[in-house]
Amino acid sequence: MGPKDENLEIAKGIYWVGVVDWNLRDFHGYATPKGGTYNAYLIVDEKITLIDTVKAEFAPEMIERIRRIVNPSKIDYVISNHVEMDHSSGLPAIMELAKDAKVFCTKHGKTGLNEHYGAGGCRNWDFEVVDTGYELDIGSRTLMFIETPMLHWPDSMQTYLKGDKILFSNDAFGQHLATSVRFEDEVEGGAIEDAAIYYANILMPFGSKVLKYAEKIADLGLEFDMIAPAHGVIWREDPSCIVEAYLRWAKREVIPKVLVIYDTMWNSTEIMAKEILEGVREGGVEAKLFHLRKNDWSMMLKELMFSPVIALGSPTMHGTMFFTVSGFLTYLKGLRPKDKSAVAFGSYGWGGGAVKGVEEMLKSSGFDITEPGLQVKYRPYEDDLKACRDLGIRLAELALNKAN
Repeated sequence: MGPKDENLEIAKGIYWVGVVDWNLRDFHGYATPKGGTYNAYLIVDEKITLIDTVKAEFAPEMIERIRRIVNPSKIDYVISNHVEMDHSSGLPAIMELAKDAKVFCTKHGKTGLNEHYGAGGCRNWDFEVVDTGYELDIGSRTLMFIETPMLHWPDSMQTYLKGDKILFSNDAFGQHLATSVRFEDEVEGGAIEDAAIYYANILMPFGSKVLKYAEKIADLGLEFDMIAPAHGVIWREDPSCIVEAYLRWAKREVIPKVLVIYDTMWNSTEIMAKEILEGVREGGVEAKLFHLRKNDWSMMLKELMFSPVIALGSPTMHGTMFFTVSGFLTYLKGLRPKDKSAVAFGSYGWGGGAVKGVEEMLKSSGFDITEPGLQVKYRPYEDDLKACRDLGIRLAELALNKAN
């Protein structure tokens, strides 16, 4: 890739100067099998402006990209849309070069940056605290800031380039996707599915905030010709498609589908899971089967986002649920899925405990438990298999009712 591509001009005088992390496979527990990017954007105007930075380990690569366009010491303004370290930990390296640059961020952003980098000289930076509607003249262009608290940190904000109608959206509308192209319309098959996985694992708990954000954008009368997130590719051909998708996801729209999720020790719980799956299929509804040690939880969460009903199965081990089931439920609880129904199932030997524990954790995560859990001793026989299949049929009916 030559210098022209590495310093991609996304609009006249506006450059992508981020980095591609081809080997990223885990983002604080969220699996990223396609890698990722940390996007930063440089606007060359009377006031040279950098929007966001990258992870500290990639700061030299970002700085080299900037250097091919302008001397980094000439940067006048740095916009910090978000304190999280994948966006801000490259900031000290930039400020070491651009010593006179002013840093623009929210009130919470200033507090967070000081707490993270104060010992490294952050307290000597020239901060300008901004809020929604604050406008910054950089010469021939004007930036406007939009506070987006809890999308997905208290300090989060976005930067809107008036006239060009470009939204630098930070974590909203992003994807974890490493690619040599920079625009969504250049990605084979598009990036909506990757955006859905990203939303399910990062922004699902904040659906109400997404809806309030949409109201704020409408009140401000903003239109987008391009949406440039901090992760993944840029939306330019039809930016409204990702905005509309976010609204659907935030409204928790679902389809008739049942997920059967389980782990197993000696296959009894797996036999039950497959019979429940067959019952769902017999009931005329799509079903998907996920073994917790053979499927990635992050990808499963995208399926869960569109599924109104799950069946979760566990064998009993040491008087409680299997450790992977417990871990998955802990992961699930943090994402706070809403309007979901569930049933627990499982097997045990000389003593039970798993099904009750699964039910309790599902309830504490906000799931509606549709009926008492189904459990078998040692292994399922003919009557047990029929009970599993009948359960699947009932879950299919429930999924149809919830999706209509």
